[in-house]
Amino acid sequence: MKINSPLRTSSNFPFFLGVPAIIWQVLFFYLPLVIILCSSFLNLSDWGSFQGFTFEKILLFLKPTYFRVICSSLLLGLSNAILCLLIAYPLAYFMAFRGKKIKNFLLFLLIIPFWTNFLLHVYAWFFVLEKEGFLNNLLRSLGWIQEPIHFLNSIFAIMVMMVYYYLPFMVLPIYSSLEKFDTKLIEASLDLGASWLQTFRRIMLPLSLRGIRAGFFLVYIPSFGEFAIPELMGGDKQMFVGTVVSHYILGDETGSLGAAFTVVSCIILLATSALLYFLLNKLLMPRSSHACKK
Repeated sequence: MKINSPLRTSSNFPFFLGVPAIIWQVLFFYLPLVIILCSSFLNLSDWGSFQGFTFEKILLFLKPTYFRVICSSLLLGLSNAILCLLIAYPLAYFMAFRGKKIKNFLLFLLIIPFWTNFLLHVYAWFFVLEKEGFLNNLLRSLGWIQEPIHFLNSIFAIMVMMVYYYLPFMVLPIYSSLEKFDTKLIEASLDLGASWLQTFRRIMLPLSLRGIRAGFFLVYIPSFGEFAIPELMGGDKQMFVGTVVSHYILGDETGSLGAAFTVVSCIILLATSALLYFLLNKLLMPRSSHACKK
């Protein structure tokens, strides 16, 4: 008679703990994706009976009109990711190397917006950007403008809210990579005659590539499908992928069209993400290897 040893039982324990998470992921992530994919190609009658497969719904969204919408979303996501990166890297650098005793407090300030409702953030920015809001009153008090500027319902308002909301997703991965950074490498580079710019470009950027890459795609991919911020801050003047998908999905008889447009936009998003992944490695990895050879 074979008796299971306590060691074997304990080694399987983490697997059993992960089973509920796996089931949850299958039911609420993979299964909806399969349903969306199938809905894009199924041809159903008015009574809901299966009549075969069709590519008509996919071909419908290969028109220039929808490509312009997808390109607008790609530009929105890319602009947001680049702006967040330009702001997040100095902020993460300061928190990792200069924060010292207030480092935890700075992390607390970075995370605390997640504790409040998203709509509260949007309405707060309404009071900041409206004609009689904080920003216009500040500019008039400084004498920079005479008449209030219409900030709301514009690309400017969308980008301000996008950067504000997605900035923590860029800061935290970069901070995580910089926190483990060995500062002796910077000192050695400067002692060997390299300028601060050369040290930053050939040592810091390549060695923090993982954090940059993780933060970039954590911002770029959700920004591509964002619909709440453009809808609320843009005044429904600009069309993006999230706007079109929500329009079709929430329709009475257009759910399958929304699924087809989701498939088309996701394919383009995956292709551009792969291209951006290659470009990030191309820009940073050769410099890292070159620095290591030297």
